[in-house]
Amino acid sequence: MRKIIESTFVSMDGIIDDTRPSTASRAEPQHWGQPYWDEEHISYTMKLMAGVDAMLLGRVTFEAFAEAWSGRDDEGAQFMNGLPKYVASRTLTAVTSWNATLIEGDVAEEVAKLKEQPGGNILKYGTGELDRTLVEHGLVDEFHFWYFPVIVGAGKHLFEGAGFDTTHLKLADVHQFGSGIVVHVYAPK
Repeated sequence: MRKIIESTFVSMDGIIDDTRPSTASRAEPQHWGQPYWDEEHISYTMKLMAGVDAMLLGRVTFEAFAEAWSGRDDEGAQFMNGLPKYVASRTLTAVTSWNATLIEGDVAEEVAKLKEQPGGNILKYGTGELDRTLVEHGLVDEFHFWYFPVIVGAGKHLFEGAGFDTTHLKLADVHQFGSGIVVHVYAPK
């Protein structure tokens, strides 16, 4: 069975993104994270992507990633752009770009079906409203929380508004980079 692996950048004060509409653009991960992106960061990302053959995204992450990646043509972008993407959204009625398919019907059922299909792992970037459904139904197999050595001071916090009950995880692995990033890998208990 395929695994769903969630990968999320987190500041030391728990910030994962700006607020929408943007009131604190400094809280966007591309602003506070970029100074720490180095060869170790890229190497870990490549290892994580090695077993992946699809992506699962919520609407907000899908739209941001499509804008950031679709116009690029480097090796990493070619891989990212070529991956099939499954998009969960309550507001979109169709997705016609960036090699994406809109998940229709019950999201939990459809994601469970995706996991049962043959193939590699499914990578989910970002943490947001989709997590409520995924966590409640036990569909995330690994969380990779990338803690960056930065305090942002404003923005959206990890799992803010997700609304699920207390969920216990077990620490599966830790990766520490020379830049100060520490990736904690957690799995459901």
